[in-house]
Amino acid sequence: MQAQAGDPLAAHAARRARLVATLQSAGEAPLGLAHGTSNLFRDRAEQPKHRIDLRDFRQVLALDVAAGWVDVEGSTRYEDLVAATLPRGVMPAVVPQLKTITVGGAAAGVGIEATSFRHGLVHDTLLEFDVLLPDGRIVTCTPGNEHRDLYFGFPNSYGTLGYAIRLRQRTLPVRANVRVEHRRHADPRGFFDDLARQCEESAADFVDGVVFGPRELVLSVARFVDDAPWLSDYTFRNIYYRSLRSRETDYLSAHDYLWRWDTDWFWCSKNLYAQNPLVRRLLGRGRLNSRFYTRVMRWNARRGLTRRLARLRGRFTESVIQDVDIPLARAGEFLDFLSREIGILPVWICPIRPADASMRFTLYPLEPGVRYVNFGFWDVVESRTPHEAGHFVRLVEQEVMRLGGIKSLYSDSFFTREEFAQAYRMDEYAALKAKYDAAGRALGLYEKCVLRA
Repeated sequence: MQAQAGDPLAAHAARRARLVATLQSAGEAPLGLAHGTSNLFRDRAEQPKHRIDLRDFRQVLALDVAAGWVDVEGSTRYEDLVAATLPRGVMPAVVPQLKTITVGGAAAGVGIEATSFRHGLVHDTLLEFDVLLPDGRIVTCTPGNEHRDLYFGFPNSYGTLGYAIRLRQRTLPVRANVRVEHRRHADPRGFFDDLARQCEESAADFVDGVVFGPRELVLSVARFVDDAPWLSDYTFRNIYYRSLRSRETDYLSAHDYLWRWDTDWFWCSKNLYAQNPLVRRLLGRGRLNSRFYTRVMRWNARRGLTRRLARLRGRFTESVIQDVDIPLARAGEFLDFLSREIGILPVWICPIRPADASMRFTLYPLEPGVRYVNFGFWDVVESRTPHEAGHFVRLVEQEVMRLGGIKSLYSDSFFTREEFAQAYRMDEYAALKAKYDAAGRALGLYEKCVLRA
């Protein structure tokens, strides 16, 4: 699909010109995004900032089905990108789990889904992208051009090196439906061994899993199919993650499979009582989604309602919302740690393909040739005794480092500067910062992600 009626490429160029003019005339305040919504889960100590408004950059610019790529603006939500690509028989190679995640946000952070066992993380699927630098310049980054250092340094930079305003992603062909096989295991070793086999030997299109308990682990292996004997609907009355415990085989449309986790925010809708059939009916289909739950969560964070209620019960709470990547060979150890020290269930499991040594991403370094497993665990940990702020998250961070893993920075972090520098290669980040933000107009990565500036 090339530029069509209305010429989206010309409109994009006009938006770029206005954006550059606005930024170049800005004052000295640190830069920040003007957010409509955000999928970051860390409270920030807000300070005066010059807000860059990228909310108009939400268009799909071009789609080449034969060549296998799509050009899209950075603030485009994945729900809109999928809506544009599926009718043409393709999808982005990695579609993060929640509809409101933006393409630029997944590139500047770390995006993952059940195709990641074969295609890597979102940034592994980028062919090129344009970055608005803090000084107002726009540069195009590819793995082989003069800005290759920024191409490999941009993932996990969270806006501290600039903002992606156009990205070219790889796409994959799709079929109408998806057949899902839920493979149950009664011990972690058998589960992780099966996961390794499915990643290496099967013809699967999707692989992920859920740990419900130490003796109940479910590996879900899915494939595209043209025809289905039935299609399940998990957008209203039925709840997808519960089906893993009751069905051995299931069928969903390709669209519904991609968004299977969004209706109940994986399983976190339970914290809003949205899994109660009566509450579910009262909310209605239109509110059963990550967009609504995020708004409620942010309201609660501002008001501190659940925290106060817990204190009335004599309990102390800590929000533990974390995604970490652990080498597959150490995954069983990490699961033991989670069960022993944190106690959050269920846990989402998603394998990641081994990294190519030639594709070394500076701020999210995965060991080449090693398959990693993502653990996603999101809940509130309660205790009868008070702890220092971030006690349980610190335990997670220390165990991740001990096992040779790495964690995403979209939520609370409590690393020391020394730990952070070692884990995220701050020596190389400093060189990127000096080259692409010499005036220091954007915040530093530690200041933004740990100090919450």
